[in-house]
Amino acid sequence: MSPRLATTDGLPETVARPRYDRDTHGVGIVHLGLGAFHKAHQAVATDDALAAAGGDWRIAGVSLRSAAPSEELTPQNGLYTLIERGRDGTRARVVGAIARALALRTDRQAVLDALCAPETRIVSLTVTEKGYGVDRASGGVDLAHPAIQSDLAAPDAPQGVAGLLVWALGRRRAAGVAPFTVLCCDNLPENGHVLRGLLLDFAARAAPDLKDFIASEVAFPSTMVDRITPARGAETLALAEDLTGRRDEAAVETETFTQWVIEDRFPTGRPAWEASGAIFVTDVRPYEDMKLRMLNGAHSMLAYSGFLAGHAHVRDVMRDEALVALIRRHLSAAAATLAPVPGVGLAGYAEDLIERFANPHLAHQTYQIAMDGSQKMPQRIFAPAVEAMRRGQSLEPFAFAAAAWLRYTLGRAEDGAAYDLRDPRAAALATDRADAEGIVRHVEAIPGLIPPELTADAAWHGMVVAKLSRILQDGIRAVLVDEAGSARS
Repeated sequence: MSPRLATTDGLPETVARPRYDRDTHGVGIVHLGLGAFHKAHQAVATDDALAAAGGDWRIAGVSLRSAAPSEELTPQNGLYTLIERGRDGTRARVVGAIARALALRTDRQAVLDALCAPETRIVSLTVTEKGYGVDRASGGVDLAHPAIQSDLAAPDAPQGVAGLLVWALGRRRAAGVAPFTVLCCDNLPENGHVLRGLLLDFAARAAPDLKDFIASEVAFPSTMVDRITPARGAETLALAEDLTGRRDEAAVETETFTQWVIEDRFPTGRPAWEASGAIFVTDVRPYEDMKLRMLNGAHSMLAYSGFLAGHAHVRDVMRDEALVALIRRHLSAAAATLAPVPGVGLAGYAEDLIERFANPHLAHQTYQIAMDGSQKMPQRIFAPAVEAMRRGQSLEPFAFAAAAWLRYTLGRAEDGAAYDLRDPRAAALATDRADAEGIVRHVEAIPGLIPPELTADAAWHGMVVAKLSRILQDGIRAVLVDEAGSARS
């Protein structure tokens, strides 16, 4: 058995490694959500920044639920292998930006201390859309969210994002320590603004004296992050060992492409992330809309329809001519809803996405992308549908995506096999109705899910019902062929 990765000594020359002395750089970032995406994106950018410009910007990574990330990284001194896979080959890199790996469940005091430490100047987050506890209708807290309920009941023993951040900001103010910048990196439209609204509402309920302080003194820059990162499997760990000669329980694999667009509002400083290609702007919204509607929207559409059609991975979907035609149709329709994006040609961006989706080396599961649909559909599909309606553009691509998702929410494949929906609103989505009209009416009635502009529009409703009815009656394959024929004509 190979030795465990715990040092960069003796690694093959083909493996890149940190180009700085890790021990001379302190911790300046606490990251909540120590998962594969953080390790493939923000941690890598910070690794590049440390190599280029130094600074005390290493990361204390925190898992809010599972202790597994800490158990994987701690014996390895925070080191892990990043495997980048593209059409031109595969390369390995050992990343050293993570100084400590903590789990809230087992390292609670250490997590709280890190959030309150004067040296902590940024708290970044990748906790997925469902992890925040945001009520989409009000922009404030979702009182039905378990973490929100727990933290409002016991604000001095926080468990969730809002509770932890408000608690830590209160302790810092009491100690005369400057507040940290809150940097959301999840796929939420205007994510900095959304997180600010969440914390202000939570503070108003749990710590009213902090609300004005947070509103006036805490920075919430919005960001857009983009790097396709499949769920890790046994093959990932085996490949890491083959490339490095070390056993690495924390290895991740990703594509070669990476993008990060950030609003440059960091009152207490930031790493030199531009060394990793990060783009700093005054307004991230155009880039954010582009990614959510084109990449993420097409991903959701292909995930639901592809999964139902029996395709396990995105690369399998890209071998299906009918689905490729629908992906192209969707990308074109989504692009038509966007304002100009500085420095980006949308037609070229769409072609780049087609190539990225077709990467044969990434085993990105359609079932992984399909999870948490109720949290993703509003910004990925429904928002561009509303904009298309306002502009008088075709709603067909978005109605098809909605119908495929609704069919997926039934929780059974066409052969009758059941699957776990993996959605925080699974109970609300569940229905005994088996007819398209009944299913659509049921989901339209769920508060805060589908925009009223769509639920009130007879043409949209009829289009979704018709497409879902065809899927239920004739099967997804027949509908894919028909939709692709329409897309090509």
